[in-house]
Amino acid sequence: MIEIPIKLKDELVKFVFRVYRGTNGTYPALEWVENKPNIDDFEGFRKVYEPFLEFRLGKEFDELYVLKEGGKIIGTLALVYNLDGKDVWWVPKEIKSERTGLIEFFMVDPAYKGKGYGSELLEFAITRLAELRKDAYVITFPNLEAYGYYLRKGFEKVMDYKEFVVLKYKGQRT
Repeated sequence: MIEIPIKLKDELVKFVFRVYRGTNGTYPALEWVENKPNIDDFEGFRKVYEPFLEFRLGKEFDELYVLKEGGKIIGTLALVYNLDGKDVWWVPKEIKSERTGLIEFFMVDPAYKGKGYGSELLEFAITRLAELRKDAYVITFPNLEAYGYYLRKGFEKVMDYKEFVVLKYKGQRT
């Protein structure tokens, strides 16, 4: 767990840009950006993504975890479970409760895909939320590869919400 997440901001922006490039600009979706930066434009990406990340690190994430190999971030995971007073407009009121635990900022560097790091991080997130007596939810886009991944890992669709799909962990991990 990262005690002071904002200290990793620059390293995290570089990591997320690697994910952005590795997914050909699919993830993160940058849905609030009218003209998404080219996958080779780090400065353009930083300009639009860094303020968003800064907000999330400072005001949204309750816990942040990073997975490193050789000093380089290769995976991230954030948990959001203290929803009171947070501007989490993307969380439908139907699921907001003291039992709600959101798995956010869940990414693995595409160069490390298929090596089990994502499964390890997701298992950790589910276990950590259970320790906190929270139900594990993911809010994602239905067109992302991640959507099918979550279904295979024991999540079930709860509802469509705005442009997102809400998934809840029901068990039976694979």
